Amino acid sequence: MTTYRASSDRKVIAAIGAAVLQVGLGLLLATGFTVTIPHVVTQDLKLFGVTVPPPPPPPPPKPHPKPSIHKAGAAAPPNIRSKATEVVAPPPKIPMPVPPPIVAAPTPAAGKQASSGASDKPGTGTGAGGTGNGTGSGGKGNGDGGGGREAYQKSGRIKGSDYPASALKARVGGTVWVSFTVEVTGQATGCTIRKTSGNPDIDATTCRLIEQRYRYEPARDASGKKVRSRIENQDHTWVVGHDEDDDGDQ
Repeated sequence: MTTYRASSDRKVIAAIGAAVLQVGLGLLLATGFTVTIPHVVTQDLKLFGVTVPPPPPPPPPKPHPKPSIHKAGAAAPPNIRSKATEVVAPPPKIPMPVPPPIVAAPTPAAGKQASSGASDKPGTGTGAGGTGNGTGSGGKGNGDGGGGREAYQKSGRIKGSDYPASALKARVGGTVWVSFTVEVTGQATGCTIRKTSGNPDIDATTCRLIEQRYRYEPARDASGKKVRSRIENQDHTWVVGHDEDDDGDQ
């Protein structure tokens, strides 16, 4: 059996290492587990004084204004107040009835009777006596006035050949009522339809031919002066079958 023995040098080294290790552990235990507690230093509260600076001096007083030697002016007059004009409705005007004019005789009566009236005897008055010679239009009087006169037709007519072609072809007729003005020259103007015949061509042809052909002796007033007048509701009847030379209207 073979036995190995350690040398003496190794034993010495091992002993030194163990000693060093023990010394290190001792130092570690001595220093590593020591707790250092800090110390708090306290001081007593001390009192001290503060010096306040003095206040600034007050400003010098302002000088009082000297009183004015001039007297104060008087107040201005008050403004003129404007006032709107009141709007007042005028009182309604009520027209007064106009009395009819009283026709006076051109010459005063020459009779001595207490009342006026027509007599059965010839006289010289202004009335319409049987044989009077006044200004009236008595039965045998020779006066110059007729109290006015209406217009009357002198010429112009509507013939069968004037029958409107459209109405003749349709063989329709009818009666139309017209009104128109007679001028002082005797010409008919302003024809209007007052009642239609039912056919516009018949209505238009009637008015057109009246204005073109009809001539009148104009109306006159009481003094004999020619005046304009109006013919109202004059009827014209158109009948199919009349000869060309016959009147187209009745």
